[in-house]
Amino acid sequence: MAASRAASRTGRLTLPVLLVLTAIVTITPFAAMVLVAFAPESGQTFPDALIPDRITFANFEHVLSSSDVPRWTLNSLIFSFVSVVLILLFASMAGYAFAKKRFPGRDALFWALLATLMVPFQATLIPSYILVSRLGGVDTYWGMIVPTLANVQAIFLMRQFIVQLPDELFEAAEMDGASEWRIFTTIVLPLVRPALATLGVFVFLWHWNDFLWPLVIGQSGEMQTLTVGLATLQSENVPINQIMAGATITVVPSLLVFGLLQRYLTDSIAMTGLKG
Repeated sequence: MAASRAASRTGRLTLPVLLVLTAIVTITPFAAMVLVAFAPESGQTFPDALIPDRITFANFEHVLSSSDVPRWTLNSLIFSFVSVVLILLFASMAGYAFAKKRFPGRDALFWALLATLMVPFQATLIPSYILVSRLGGVDTYWGMIVPTLANVQAIFLMRQFIVQLPDELFEAAEMDGASEWRIFTTIVLPLVRPALATLGVFVFLWHWNDFLWPLVIGQSGEMQTLTVGLATLQSENVPINQIMAGATITVVPSLLVFGLLQRYLTDSIAMTGLKG
């Protein structure tokens, strides 16, 4: 009996301990980045010293004033926010069609789309670049954004949410003479708002942290995104403190987006759990 209680107590403590260890392992690189970013170039920093001997904002001031970081940040914001808006629009429209509309070959087309998830992006990188290049899209915003709009994961997620909506809502709207666009904007979009917010967070993070496609398309310094630009700084012998300051700047928009939409994110997870 005592052995059973001890085993049960050990089992209850195992999960919290694992969670704490996982959190420490996850946070350590981020904490090291921030500490090095606020440390002076001449002082001791991580890993020589866990805490820098003094805090300075000089690295951030130098990065923002003497490099192309503001321009790269603007490019990343345009690339991310425009992609989020268009992908949410197209994915919700496609998800609505696959979930509630009946047309020949609907299921076959949906499964064919899902099958494309098995094709790695690297396999389509060269054909996509040749196509965009011949259309004059190299070093342009549209060349960077348009090829990423056909997001199958987003279509699948929206279809799974919309298919759970009761058919009676759509039948009643059709009987009242509502057009397809009115049904989509006044019924579908308001009801899937948590899913849109969740998807928006993921799509923003995907594009904000994307490296390969912006590297291929944004070939000039003016069209580089923040992730690509920071990588080029490493080859220019820029001090590590300034590189870490730039990397810290890249995290801020992601935290802001997550903070603004976390309520919808938790609502979406709760809805999924209740309906699962």
